[in-house]
Amino acid sequence: MKQNKQFGIEISGTIFAKDENTNIDHDEFLDKFIEFVEKNNWLFGGGTKQVDKDGEVVK
Repeated sequence: MKQNKQFGIEISGTIFAKDENTNIDHDEFLDKFIEFVEKNNWLFGGGTKQVDKDGEVVK
């Protein structure tokens, strides 16, 4: 019996607060993102990093 190939979504982009004077806390974002993923009975595989407006990694 032939099994159908599973499809998923690849995410590539950045998320910033609408208010330019507000930063998004990386840990808080991850908590909310994982909660959203798990609430929908989905899985997430990949990584995240915090970047500035120019795309440079924030350490």
